[in-house]
Amino acid sequence: MAQFDVYAHPDAHMRERTPYLLDVQNSFLDKIATRIVIPLRSAEYAPLPMRDLNPVCTVDGQALVLDSAALAAVPLRWLGAPLLNLRAQAPDVVNALDILFGGY
Repeated sequence: MAQFDVYAHPDAHMRERTPYLLDVQNSFLDKIATRIVIPLRSAEYAPLPMRDLNPVCTVDGQALVLDSAALAAVPLRWLGAPLLNLRAQAPDVVNALDILFGGY
């Protein structure tokens, strides 16, 4: 498990609206049985984007909105194998979390 790994949503029914989950938990905490993830939603199902809170990430050629305010803890066993890593977009993701938690 690595921070900024992207996983297919574990619920097949939810994948239409939210195809992926982005792991934002520090990799140092990989012994914990849960991971903190942020949904990556198709634009038509995403909340009205707020500047910097909802950056667009590209996964498999598809532009997806990071729904930062909907972050959640999910059991590690739900995630399976990572599909890719979005470390290159880490500044945008960290900025969105700073906005969400007031650390900017």
